[in-house]
Amino acid sequence: MDYDKAGLLLNSYGFKIVESKFVTSADDAISFADGREIILKAITPKATHKSKNGLIFPDLINEEEIKRAYNLLTKRAQKFKPFQILAQPMIKKGIEIIIGGNTDKQFGKMIVVGLGGIYVEVFKDFSARICPISNYEAQTMINELKSKKIIASDPHYENLVREIIVKASKMFLENNIQEFDLNPIIMHDKTYDIVDIRML
Repeated sequence: MDYDKAGLLLNSYGFKIVESKFVTSADDAISFADGREIILKAITPKATHKSKNGLIFPDLINEEEIKRAYNLLTKRAQKFKPFQILAQPMIKKGIEIIIGGNTDKQFGKMIVVGLGGIYVEVFKDFSARICPISNYEAQTMINELKSKKIIASDPHYENLVREIIVKASKMFLENNIQEFDLNPIIMHDKTYDIVDIRML
């Protein structure tokens, strides 16, 4: 599923997605930035691990950095055609989590939660449940995580994570999706932003 369609589906379930725009030139990216610090990334179905393939340029502060990053990104992405360049404002601080879904041949659709971003493969700290997932089951998933005190640092964030899990379960069951990753979801300033989406 392309990024725009996946975003619209998430929006329809009340998920919060970071401001995003597909840009077609360095000037377009500079216009989007409007003085803000941004990140540029190449969106392509042929490279699911963007960081490993050098398809993400974070912390872009000025016009020169944005131009350089845009030109290098489009050059690197040529071998992953088709691709689009996505611009987003940088979220400088927060806790990164992952909410994912996959379809098991025996058990059906399942949701996983854990530390996200670069920590996914380092700590491999996940909890999983078969859909549908209730509020109670979502809470037990959080309680099972070794990283619970990081992910759910206070009752507010604990409630947010639980709500996201339940909504993800509902979305997964009600649509023809085989698997998805929302990684990372950045928890910050008493809210959250989904900054990367993958759906099949």
